[in-house]
Amino acid sequence: MALFSAENKRAFMEPLNLNNPVLIQVLGICSALAVTSKLEPSIVMGLSVTVITAFSNIIISLLRKTIPNRIRIIIQLVVVAALVTIVSMVLKAFAYDVSVQLSVYVGLIITNCILMGRLEAFAMTNAPWPSLLDGIGSGLGYAWILVAVGAIRELFGNGTLLDIRIFPEGYPNNGMMTMPAMAMIILGCIIWAHRSVVKIED
Repeated sequence: MALFSAENKRAFMEPLNLNNPVLIQVLGICSALAVTSKLEPSIVMGLSVTVITAFSNIIISLLRKTIPNRIRIIIQLVVVAALVTIVSMVLKAFAYDVSVQLSVYVGLIITNCILMGRLEAFAMTNAPWPSLLDGIGSGLGYAWILVAVGAIRELFGNGTLLDIRIFPEGYPNNGMMTMPAMAMIILGCIIWAHRSVVKIED
C-alpha cells in the first residue's frame, strides 16, 4: 500500500477538519478550557498531545496482535502513561516556566478522551503507518483549536501574543478573557462557525 494513498491521506486529514476531535467529537474539552489563557501554553499543550497521540498510536498498532483483549485498556494506559511521563520530564528540563503554567494538565493527558478514542477506534485495528498518520492528524486537530482559543484570549485579554505587545500601550486588559467561562464561549463560537461552514453527514 502506498505511503500516501487516499486512505492514508484521509486518516491524516479528517481529524484536522471533518472529524476534528474537539469540533465534531467534542473530546478534550477540559484541557482546551484550562490551558488556553495564553498562547504559549496552548502551543506546548497541543504539541505534547500530538507527540503522545502519534507515538502511542504507532506503539499500540505494533503490539495490537499480541495484546489480549481483556487487558487491552490497561496496556493502552501503560503506554500512554510512559509517554506522558517522558514528555513531562522534557518540559520540566527545557521549558520549566511553561511546565508550571500547565500544572497538572500534562499528567492528565493520560486520561484524555482523544488518545484513548484513537487507540481503540484506529490503532487497534490498523497498521502502524496509518495509525501514525491518524495520531498526528488527531493531535494537530486538537492543537489548532487550543492555539486559536489561546491566541484570542491572550490578544484581547492582555493585548499581546507570546508576550509580544500587539495592541498599543494603554490597551485596557480585559480580565474576562482570562476566565474559563470565556474559553467556553470562544470555543462554542468556533464550533458554531465550523459547523455553519462544514456540512457534517449524519
